[in-house]
Amino acid sequence: MRWPRGNARWAVGSFALALALPVVAQQAPESLLPPGFGDAPETPAPQPSRPAQPSPSSPAAPAVPMVQPLETVTPPDLSLLEGDNAAEEMSPEELAAEKAKYDLPETARRSLDRIGPLTPETRGFDAAAFGDQSGKYLAALMRETHAPIVSRWASILLRRALLSATDTPRDIDGADWAAERAWLLLRMGEADSARLMVQSVDSDRFTPRLYAVAMETYLATADPAGLCPLSDGALRTSKAAGWAMTRAICPALSGDQGTASGALNQAQRRGEVRGVDYRLAEKVVGTGFNARRSVKIEWTGVDRLTSWRYGLATALNVEIPEPLYATAGQHVRAWEARAAALSPMRRRPGVDIAARLGVFSSAAMVGFYGQMGTEGDPPAEVADRVDALRTAYSGATVGDRIGGMRSWWQDNAQPDYVGLIATARAAAALPVAQTDAQDAANLVASMLTAGYDRNAARWARAIGQLDGAGASQFWALLAVGAPSPVVDIGSSRVSSYIEDAGAAKGRMLIAALAGLSRLSAGDAQSLAQDNGVPLAANSRWARAIGAAAQRGEKATVALLAAVGMQGNDWSKLPPTHLYHIVAALHRVGLDPEARMIAAEAISRT
Repeated sequence: MRWPRGNARWAVGSFALALALPVVAQQAPESLLPPGFGDAPETPAPQPSRPAQPSPSSPAAPAVPMVQPLETVTPPDLSLLEGDNAAEEMSPEELAAEKAKYDLPETARRSLDRIGPLTPETRGFDAAAFGDQSGKYLAALMRETHAPIVSRWASILLRRALLSATDTPRDIDGADWAAERAWLLLRMGEADSARLMVQSVDSDRFTPRLYAVAMETYLATADPAGLCPLSDGALRTSKAAGWAMTRAICPALSGDQGTASGALNQAQRRGEVRGVDYRLAEKVVGTGFNARRSVKIEWTGVDRLTSWRYGLATALNVEIPEPLYATAGQHVRAWEARAAALSPMRRRPGVDIAARLGVFSSAAMVGFYGQMGTEGDPPAEVADRVDALRTAYSGATVGDRIGGMRSWWQDNAQPDYVGLIATARAAAALPVAQTDAQDAANLVASMLTAGYDRNAARWARAIGQLDGAGASQFWALLAVGAPSPVVDIGSSRVSSYIEDAGAAKGRMLIAALAGLSRLSAGDAQSLAQDNGVPLAANSRWARAIGAAAQRGEKATVALLAAVGMQGNDWSKLPPTHLYHIVAALHRVGLDPEARMIAAEAISRT
């Protein structure tokens, strides 16, 4: 494929080349799931309903030494909206000119009938995963979904659904369908995934909507150079100021400073971009070959952070004042976590947020902190966390490793969720050992944040040895998170948990177990009624997700699950929403994701 002649040299500039490097490194989205996640579970050994406590004269269950050779675990597989756009019809001559840019024959170009980088072989959904739903209906759901999604696992599942190569629904243009998916991915913090979606459409098939989302996407990935191959086409259909500024930015990045300066001066005269927005564009122009502009960025008087300001400042490694981040959503911090132009210390606040949102895997988070431990002289607080993480993964004894994990959990009784994510693989590598109940509960919770459900299920053999604080939590996490029942699950055991953990956690447990069909119909109905958990589909949303599940539409269920989990406060999620989400996922064969969402509810409520 040949780019338009005016843009043919845009990528040769050192600035553009530096920005292109992270894209080369990620040709496909990272898998956040460990190998084996979702495979058919092994048949578990039957468990006693409540193992008797050992007598003082006998050893506790099968004796397990405190120090054993640590088991290995397979690492996870790493691999401005429309605004003032003015759509105009192209003449036949313009259309012919657009098509002439391509060397490939028509038959070799990508179809708009099925768009997306993930296939069933790469953990994507099948082509019919949205069923026969109206494209306008699905697009409206996506536009109205307010990120973040309260559940990390629901967000991971939605990401898979949006990236899957699914059939383009009826009554929507394929490019617009890609745009809606990319726009939701951006709001979820998934800038790199949004870029993959935008790049799944041939540039001469872009619509005004996709051009608008592409602008946001390349700014979110801090890559203004990525706009250049799209500039000519976008300028035919859009009067947005951002595209107008590419008349100056793109020639500068290809070394044509004369054209760049002329376009920049013209934009200033017209008042298309003012203040810090103009100065940032001027500074980008000043990075090109033969540039003689020295620009200082002043943030005085700037009251909010826009995608234009974030994208250009980050690409230029210009520090953004901390108060401005409060004017943008958490998704911007998640974009920042992957910004290659920034130092690890600049990226660090975003890394923790990205992990909580489901943008970063446990392995990516560990890799980031490992990098921080090898670069320069980090602050004492960071160095302590790196040391604790190193101990969690490579300490000499089980006790040492759990001690390192506790440093990340912070509060053992109510551990920090990001800390649980960071220690997931370390927890999965431990042998089943004698430890107190709270540590055991946190180890299981940690494993389930990253999908190590089989490793967690092995700990069921220790349930008879645990008592006191944390024992009920340990039981509840295994009751919902194990691939198949490995602990006793009955009405009386659930009632005991409610007494120990409180009504809020108890209602979530009832909803989760009922949705997973791990309670008998009678027990589920009785417990739900006694504890105020309505299981009937009494809302349009509940009926919609139930109907989608009945039709077997995995991607529609994933989208509606996210619709039902909008927000960032688990205490505000109605237990009935959890029930309908878990039940729908279970019904369409997404039981592993249903269990992980259920376990997350138990951990985070």
